[in-house]
Amino acid sequence: MSHFGKVGIVTGSTSGIGLAITKALIKEHAHVVINGFATHQEVDALLAELNGLGKGKAVYCQADLTQVGDIEKLIHFAHDTFGRVDIVVNNAGMQHVAPITEFSPQKWDQIIALNLSAAFHTSRLALPLMRENHFGRIINIASTHGLVASEGKAAYVASKHGILGLTKVIALETALENITCNAVCPGFVLTPLVEAQVRDKMTKTGMTFDEASKSLVSDKQPSQCFVPVEEIAAACLYLASDHASQVRGAHLVVDGGWTIQ
Repeated sequence: MSHFGKVGIVTGSTSGIGLAITKALIKEHAHVVINGFATHQEVDALLAELNGLGKGKAVYCQADLTQVGDIEKLIHFAHDTFGRVDIVVNNAGMQHVAPITEFSPQKWDQIIALNLSAAFHTSRLALPLMRENHFGRIINIASTHGLVASEGKAAYVASKHGILGLTKVIALETALENITCNAVCPGFVLTPLVEAQVRDKMTKTGMTFDEASKSLVSDKQPSQCFVPVEEIAAACLYLASDHASQVRGAHLVVDGGWTIQ
């Protein structure tokens, strides 16, 4: 399932799921533009690590994905650097928890912009470049919250439901081309975003980190285990490959059984 010579953009890829996806693509000899918030020293160290994993090359582009101009810069940077864009993984996201009556309108706008609108803009800008080479794979990292809801997560749930709708529309509009659009719906993955929820539970309950982790994940996932980031990366490798050419508009659920209940 080699991705030799393919060029990918993975948003929010300096840590967590995005970094795992980037590592998997680099090991399969794809070139990847990474993106995310990090210091210059952290970026340099990360690029050194990534560029030692395979024949693929990793480069970094700073872009605030809540800003359309920065998204345009990211897409053009990838094309200018490698001469093509084959794979876009829309992974960047953020979370905020509060009841609707107390939910900050600014946080709502920020979450919708990053979690949903950014995927729209990367897709609309990348599609013409994919059509130049008659190949494209758009992969949207959604969530179980694209399928079910949780209290206090209005913006996150709305954005992830929206991502699944956007995925289906793009899939329909590219149905006659060698371009696909699909989504992956992870359950609880121990990313920095989820770790913050664990530490919040520790503060509120006095639990240890391990106790709070098990309490958080067991509440939703029958497997009582966090989903390894490597499993999300493997799902993305498949969806980005030639072997998934007729997987179109699908959402692949990797959630320890959360949504089968």
